[in-house]
This record gives sequence, C-alpha cells and structure tokens, in this order.
Amino acid sequence: MPDTLEPDTLVPDTAEHRRLAESPGDSDPWRLWGPYVAGRQWGTVREDYSADGDAWNFFPFDHAHRRAYRWGEDGIAGLCDRFGFLNLGIALWNGQDDRLKERYFGLTNSQGNHGEDVKEHWWQLDATPTHSWAKTLYRYPQAAYPYEELVRVNGSLSRADPEYELADTGALRDNRFFDVETVHAKASPDDVCMTITATNQGPDPAPLDLIAQLWFRNTWAWGRDDRVPQIRRVPPPELRPGGVVAVEATHGFLGTYLLAAQTDSLRGGTPEVMFCDNESNDVELFGAPKNRSPFPKDGIDAAVLRGDRSLLNPAETGTKAAFRWHFASIDPGASVTVRLRLTGEMLPLEPFGPGFDDVLADREREADEFYSAVLPASSPEDAFVARRAFAGLLWGKQHYRYSVREWLEGDPAFPPPPPQRRGPNARNTGWRHLALADVISMPDEWEYPWFASWDLAFHCTALAHIDPEFAKSQLVLKCREWAMHPDGQLPAYEWAFGDVNPPVHAWAAWQIYCIDGSRDADFLMRIFTKLLLNFSWWVNRKDADGSNLFEGGFLGMDNIGLFDRSKGLPAGHRLEQSDATSWMGFYCLTMMRIALELARQDRVWDDLATKFLEHFLAIAEAMDTFGSTGVSLWDDADGFFYDVLLAGDGSQERLPVRSMVGLLPLLAVAVAPEWAVDGLPDFAQSLHWLQRHRPDETEALVRSANGSPLTLAVLHGERLERVLARLLDENEFLSPFGVRSLSAAYREPYTVDVAGQPMSIAYLPGESDSGLFGGNSNWRGPVWFPVNVLVADALALYAEGAGADLAFEFPTGSGTKVPLADIARELEDRLVRLFRADDAGRRPSTPRHHPSGPLWDAHPTFSEYFHGDTGAGLGASHQTGWSALVAHLVCRQPVARVQDPASSA
Repeated sequence: MPDTLEPDTLVPDTAEHRRLAESPGDSDPWRLWGPYVAGRQWGTVREDYSADGDAWNFFPFDHAHRRAYRWGEDGIAGLCDRFGFLNLGIALWNGQDDRLKERYFGLTNSQGNHGEDVKEHWWQLDATPTHSWAKTLYRYPQAAYPYEELVRVNGSLSRADPEYELADTGALRDNRFFDVETVHAKASPDDVCMTITATNQGPDPAPLDLIAQLWFRNTWAWGRDDRVPQIRRVPPPELRPGGVVAVEATHGFLGTYLLAAQTDSLRGGTPEVMFCDNESNDVELFGAPKNRSPFPKDGIDAAVLRGDRSLLNPAETGTKAAFRWHFASIDPGASVTVRLRLTGEMLPLEPFGPGFDDVLADREREADEFYSAVLPASSPEDAFVARRAFAGLLWGKQHYRYSVREWLEGDPAFPPPPPQRRGPNARNTGWRHLALADVISMPDEWEYPWFASWDLAFHCTALAHIDPEFAKSQLVLKCREWAMHPDGQLPAYEWAFGDVNPPVHAWAAWQIYCIDGSRDADFLMRIFTKLLLNFSWWVNRKDADGSNLFEGGFLGMDNIGLFDRSKGLPAGHRLEQSDATSWMGFYCLTMMRIALELARQDRVWDDLATKFLEHFLAIAEAMDTFGSTGVSLWDDADGFFYDVLLAGDGSQERLPVRSMVGLLPLLAVAVAPEWAVDGLPDFAQSLHWLQRHRPDETEALVRSANGSPLTLAVLHGERLERVLARLLDENEFLSPFGVRSLSAAYREPYTVDVAGQPMSIAYLPGESDSGLFGGNSNWRGPVWFPVNVLVADALALYAEGAGADLAFEFPTGSGTKVPLADIARELEDRLVRLFRADDAGRRPSTPRHHPSGPLWDAHPTFSEYFHGDTGAGLGASHQTGWSALVAHLVCRQPVARVQDPASSA
C-alpha cells in the first residue's frame, strides 16, 4: 500500500461530501444543528452537587420531568444547536403512563443487578455527517410503562440472575407498541424539516398523543447570566402561509427561530399549543412554598395527563413550548404523521408543500449516494451493518458542557456546595482547569452520556471514514489546554478524570491520517506535539523506578484482574503490569511511525523518531529479560506474559492468569519503511549503530529470511508462536466471534495466593458476577470489540513485515497451518460476523432480551461487549461508540474501485 494517495481518488463528488467540504469546522453552518441532545442528563456527575458524590440519587429519574438541569438537556430524538441553547424533541403519551415519555428510562447502578441498565428499545436508522439527514426509531409500549415493576423485580435479583427486561414484563406482548420514527432533513443549514410517524404494530386500536417540544436550556437561574430567552406564539396575522401554527424562539446569541407545525385533517388537525418555563417545580419536588416560575417545566405534563392547565402560561409565552396532537384511536397497522419545520430563515410561502417533501426525498437519496461512495459494494449485508453503525455514531454526538471550576465552587444564586466536594480526595478537584462546551462523540447516549478518553479514540477511527475533519477535531480537543491536564494526562471520564485509560490516541491519529489519504501533515504535527506531553506524563508517573516496566492501574479493563488494579495495593506493594508496559511499547512505536512520516517533509522530526526507537527497544528489552527485581513478565513454562506483584522487601510473585493482559504484547509491532531505514540520517545512523554495537538490545528488530521490511516487535520467534497458540486455541481465547478477554480454560474457578491471600477468578462469558466497577462491565471472558480490532490490526501489520512468510496452526490443535495475514483477516471477519443476519434473520449480537421476529431482527444492536461463547450483546445496549469499529473493518474490506488507505496503517 503506498504511503500517500492522490486526494482526488479519496473524496467522491456527492452532495454530502460537498457539504462536508463547505463546513469542515465544528462551528461551520452545516454543523450548527444536529442530534446533539443527550439521551440522559439526570444521574450524571455534572448534575451532582451532593456531599457524598452519589450522582444517581442526587438527581434521579423521578426528578427529571420536574427539575431543571444545570449543564445540559436530554430527550428522545432530540435536535439542538451545537451550543445546546435551543432544543427540539418528542414526547409521547399512551393514555396510561403516569408521566409523559420525554426521555428513556433505566435503572441506576444500585437498582440494576448488573449495574446501570436502560430499559427501552430504540435504534438509530440513518444519518449523514452534516446531519442533513437523520432517522431514528423508538418503540413505545401501549400499556402503562412498568417503571415500578422494573425497579422492584431487578432489585430482588442476584448477580447470578439475568436482568429483568421490559419484554419480561409483558409490556411488548403481541407487538402492542407504537413504532415512532423521527426524521430530520435540512433544507439549508438553518432550515430543518422534521416528521414524526407513529405506527400501531399491535392487534387492536390504541390511542396516542404525539407532542413536539421546543425549549431553551436553563442558563438564567444560576446567578451567572440573568438574560432570559423567550418563546412566544406567533399570532395568525404574522403568518403569511395558511395551514400552519408557529412559535417564535428568540435568544440573545442564536437569534430568532421559528418552529412551525402543519395543520392538516389528515395529519391530526391543528395541534394544541402550550407554554411553560424550563424551571424546576420545587413545590412538588422539595415541598417549597412556591416555585421560581408559576409555570414550571412539568406544566405540559400536567395538562396532558390530568387536564390541569394551571401550570400553563395563559399569555402563551415562556421558555418551553409544545405542539400536541391527540389521536383518539389508531387502527392496527395504521400510521399517523405530523410535520414540523424549524427555521432561522423566513418561512416559505408553502412550508409543508411539495418543497417539504422534496427536501426529505432529496436528502434520503443523497444519503444513499454518500454511503454508496463510502462503503464497499461487495457485501450488501456488511454495508447495511456499517451504515447502521455510522448512524449510531452520528446520533451519539452530544453537546457536552462542564466547567469543573464552576461546578466545584457552585453558582451565585445557590448555597455553596458542601465542603466535602472540595476536600483533598474529592472527585475531580485536581481538574479545575477542565472546561468544555463542545459537541463530543459519546460511548453510549444513555449509559455513558459523557466522553471517555480511550473510547473516543476508537470512535474517531470509524468516523474518519465518513467525516475525517470531525474525527481529527475530536482527538485534538482532548489534548487542548482546557481538557488535557497541565502535567500531560488526558482526562479519562467525568466520574474520575484522573483515572488512567490506555494510550491509544496516537494509534487513532495514525489511522485517521491514513484513512484521510495520508495528506494532512498539519493535523499529524499538531496531535503529535500534544501527545509528546502525554507520553512524558506516562514516563514520569507510571514508571516508578525507571525500569521501563509500567504501572497503569485500571487501564480501562475493569475487573480483568484478580483484584481491583485501580485501588491501593497491599502496603509496600507495587504492580508491574504486562498490559501497561505493552501499551507503552505500542505507544512508542506509533509515535515513532508518526515522527518518521513527519520527517519525510521536515528533517527536524528525524531525531524524535530516533528517540522513540530507542525508548521502544528499552521497553522491549525490559519485557524480554527481567523486571526491576529480577523477575520476568514472561513465564517460559506457560509461554505467556503475566503481571508481577512486588513487595517492599524485594520479594515478588507472578499473577499467573491468562487474560487479555498477556495478549497485549502483540500490539507492540511496527514496520519501518525502507525509505526511513535507508534515507533518514539520524534514524538510519542510530539504527545501524545500535545493530552493530548493541546487538543484545536490538533483538526486537526482526527481518524474515527473504529480507522483508524491518519489523520492530516485542514478540517474535518462539514467543510469538507460543502466545499465538494460546490466542488461537478455541479452548482458551478464540471464540467464534473474536478473542475472549479471559481464557476459557478457567471455566472452573482458578485460585492463587496474592500477598498471602487466596484469590479466585473464573471464566464468565456473560455478565459480571461481582459489583467490581459497578458490575455492569465484565472483562473476565466476553469479547470486547476495540482490543480485538487492535490485535487483528497488529497481526496484519506483522504479516506485512517479518511475518510475511509465517503460518500458524489455526485453530490450535487442528493440524492446519494458515498464513498470518489470513489469520488476521479471519479474526476481523469473526468480529463482523457478530452483526450479520443468519438465514433466519437473527444476528448473533442481538441481546438475549430482544424478542425475535421481523420487527426485531431487522435492527442490529451495538452492545458494549459480547458473550464469549454465543456472541450475544451485553452491557450497555447502545454503545455504538467503539462497537462501531465494525464499520471501520467493513470499510477496509478490499474492493476494486479504490484501495483504502487505512490498510497501510
């Protein structure tokens, strides 16, 4: 694969690509409006002002419909501006529920028997990167939503029990639900056409209220800015076109927007228009003597459910408004549709005439053209899965606003937060500099409605195939001075910004650079210089004694160890981690490769490539020989890498558990281009000098017998073969759907003494059986998509270099040897296979709790992780974030029309 591609072979000429070219930056016109409303704002750290840090209980779900948020908003099928000021979303009522369905419901960490857990069904059906076209589907039960039952029954279950799901309550029996499809289509950057269509999938007629709500985020109640925007009803004389009702929203920064709704007897007739304020109902919530506004945010809820109009503003103004269509009975199989238009421009003479329909048809056709140009044509099923994955990623972009300094200090209009929040060990007190107000790609719009550092790197890798400029800006954002810590650490996530995530940003930056045609050296230079600070933080903070063997603690893999690695170890003990050290070898090599690429254009980067070469060789030597006290991370008897626990008296003990931790040394591999080995003065001279004068330190430099490109790798020769024998063993790591996170050899619990205490671990292919890390995440057996992609990518890279002629038994024990490149492709294919429909239409990744049948099987789900034996989706059920890497794999599939630059990454 060439190192560069001609740009004109990489950018197809479609309408959506032209829009992307017009608006490359985050603040450009086509990016102003998007589905940036969070799936959940309640129960987040940034809304938590408690003394004990219990975010779930400080702002619970039962408060959400009555209490104003401080930092953001949430809703169903939401649309907002990139600053999060003006929001548009849907609400529903089936005539049975005790509140409007305005947001998704789920269990908190303490309520779920496997941690937090959303109890709703929705799918992101389609989207384009500029949000010129977007479609989503929500499945709304016709029976009263069983809020109390879900909490009560799950609370009675143990961790050994499966979760009690919405389908288990009978609320979805006989398809007694409405499928509610919401579409956004932009006529221009400032003019959005919107339809809401509800289809009765049940056997009987059923009532439904469809409600479109427009509201301003509350920015005025906190004492920092007392300017109040306004939404007012537009009286008929001000509306030139007939057949519409409209409200006008005026904001000091955004300007004026009009939301118009069609009045059509075939589409529900004239909607009722209601107004209140986005203010808390303190009387109902806390027993206060009065509310800040006499028309609090649940005024619309009270009017629809109870006919109580006392909380609606009769003057028809406020900061929240709604259009309500009441359908007394929708026949089985029938659909109803309402149409709206949000515009900052003059309303067209026929806002819902043929031009409205043309916008929807054109944007859908253009979306088809865009994805036809982006996705391979070889497999329609894989292309469908990838398009759905991209839709989830794009709908998962959320407005994220959080100033830690303001959060710690509190707001002038409220009492100061409890002093416990500012104590020496309180949450995020060391991150006062962090201040974000951006659209950020989230891991999961409900369970993880906040960015996570290493998740984001994987999101950006997939996003680069459809929106490389956004992908680049996201990586750079986390390295800016208002996000990255002054000492160089990247923020992990809001529950604990100081936690340590694996250093994958350099890998993601290199992937994005290659996917984008290996042409944006400015981006590569910008991210590289930022990551130099982060690399220094790792070296200074996580290599305690300069041994080149690293500690990392948590490192994103939750409960993978015998004990919680993010907590303090027994007194006087230290853990030298195979995965932390492997990540740093991987980090070194990626930084080296970036420096080499930059040195092609400017030789000033040459010696930095040399610096990372020598640092990698030091790490490889440390892993290859002995730890800091003479014990090797490599166990020659087992043929595997293990963590080592060091005691203050100099004693040490290996922790002999075969997990993903011991497979990660595979990641530390790179192929040095011949032009660098031969032509970059400093790099080439240092390389040749080391090979001549320190051959004992350069065993990690490998060439095959046929003179393949120089390969740098921690693992090679017999050790590579022995680790791969474990990885490719179906009785250990190899599953039909990827690589397990813990060896299946531990189906029977395995016990080992650690610092004099017996500790056990067992292969758990499904949910966790302990509360470690909240209990909703399990690295003791399931398949995790991102590390699988890294392992397959590393094997493919090795096969491009010193492994070009290597073949290994696949699967182990089969007697059949397969070339390493084919093994890498098969591992990737097993990951894609998770989402492919079988002959019956069912997909392995479909979660257990999803009923079967055409209405369900048509929709792939993108879960947090997957059952180690069956592939069923587990954990967060909308984590399209890193599971969307399936789209990255599909886009890399070889096709005749354009060879994908990512294959050289």
